[in-house]
Amino acid sequence: MKNPFKDFLYFSRGERRGILVLIIGIILIFLSGYIYSFRQNNRQLSEEEARIQAAALKEYDNFISSVREQERNENSRFKKSERYKKRTVVLAPFDPNRTDSVTFCRLGLPAWMAKNILRYRSKGGKFRNAEDFKKVYGLTEEQYQTLSPYIYFTAEDTIRKATSLLTLRQAGKDSTYKYPAGTMLDLNRADTAELKKIPGIGSGIARLIVNYRQRLGGFYQIEQLQEIHLDYRQLQAWFTVTPSEIRRINLNRVGIERLRHHPYINFYQAKALVEYRKKKGTLHSLKPFTLYEEFTESDLERLNPYVCFE
Repeated sequence: MKNPFKDFLYFSRGERRGILVLIIGIILIFLSGYIYSFRQNNRQLSEEEARIQAAALKEYDNFISSVREQERNENSRFKKSERYKKRTVVLAPFDPNRTDSVTFCRLGLPAWMAKNILRYRSKGGKFRNAEDFKKVYGLTEEQYQTLSPYIYFTAEDTIRKATSLLTLRQAGKDSTYKYPAGTMLDLNRADTAELKKIPGIGSGIARLIVNYRQRLGGFYQIEQLQEIHLDYRQLQAWFTVTPSEIRRINLNRVGIERLRHHPYINFYQAKALVEYRKKKGTLHSLKPFTLYEEFTESDLERLNPYVCFE
């Protein structure tokens, strides 16, 4: 049987020569490219070419250096911003006429603003009401709205009364009727009028106690009065505390803004509570937050009476 491929692959002598010449030509074309590239790389550069090449390399090195410098600056700014973000803001009652720079910074104000406030006070300036504090240079509306619930003012006569609290001499100077010794008031129910009838407590301290009680949701122990710079030991003979009067926060319903306005919860803690609820569902206790860096053991202990999980 005749093989069909034999006729297909058969070439005449002239065709074989043409194919051979073609193959040799292709090989020479490929080799010429390598040979040219090799000669160019090994060719001695002229002075002008060397100068141009050196300038190009220098420009490239400068470009790389500038990119790396920019990356270092960006990383530095990022780290600074991270440090600022991680700075814990502790919201607590403060008297703008007496608070020091460290406390102002803890309240979330930048160091330069705290320095300006102290300079203003050193020159005789005085804040007489919350609206005066709003005029601090650089203070934003958002910062003011955050801090305004914590602003209080201690009158000079109030400080004098506090140092001589519960003394007969002070009671005699006060024209307002005062309760006799042995009278007991519920710290979670007494209004400002009743509080002012306690010897040594004036309008300023009465408002301070009521305002702080409203922000807390109620007192669970009389020792909490020291959080607003009052000596609870001089007052404990006049007060009882009913913890059942405390208004609790339902952690499964409230948002960040509501949580952060409680004196015992800062922004980062409020965010951690809400994020945990979103990721893992209904909260049943504060126990999971013992592992969170936002909370210390004392934070959870004092917060516990003010939360519920209904």
